[in-house]
Amino acid sequence: MKKIFILAISLFSFLVSFSQESSKKKMVFDPTKKVYELESACGTCMFKMQGKTCKLAVKLNNKNYYVEGTGIDDHGDAHDKDGFCNAIRKAKVQGEVVGDKFKVTYFELIK
Repeated sequence: MKKIFILAISLFSFLVSFSQESSKKKMVFDPTKKVYELESACGTCMFKMQGKTCKLAVKLNNKNYYVEGTGIDDHGDAHDKDGFCNAIRKAKVQGEVVGDKFKVTYFELIK
């Protein structure tokens, strides 16, 4: 009985851990949409925006926007010497401003 119980718990744990849906969407360049070359960095660390955590932000028309659609660690370690928390980097970006956020459909760092 003990073995069956342990097997059931193990199987349940395995199913729960691997049934999570991946929220990562693939960024695809759309030639019909406008491409912006924007400064990108951590909003709180580099752009001095309000917030308590490190989040990716872009600067468009001298206004800073937090980014939705890609994350700060999706493009390397944010706390590396050239990461978003320590450097402002240029990026090719497609998307639009919705409210106080920039909704990204494509994001590529420029080397």
